[in-house]
Amino acid sequence: MGKFVKAASAANLPPGSGTAVDIGDKSIAVFNVNGAFYAVDNTCQHAGGPLGEGSLEGKEVTCPWHGWTYDVTTGDCLTNPSVSQGKYNVKVEDGDILVEV
Repeated sequence: MGKFVKAASAANLPPGSGTAVDIGDKSIAVFNVNGAFYAVDNTCQHAGGPLGEGSLEGKEVTCPWHGWTYDVTTGDCLTNPSVSQGKYNVKVEDGDILVEV
């Protein structure tokens, strides 16, 4: 079991948005889906695009490079079901988004 590390301030990530953060040697995309926070690997499985910079509609993020779509709540790729993103546990404490790494 990993430890929870601060990724961002919840106040800086409004609903319907995402961001990329580096925690140690990992690049992680964090998303706010209607007030619930989720985290997946930031690097798209297709060509390495930055998912944290993608557009979020509901619980689906679209990679800004080639349009692959992922469910941020599960890490599942909707474009190519044979691949998925690593998913991280997330919690909010004292206004901070914490990701387990």
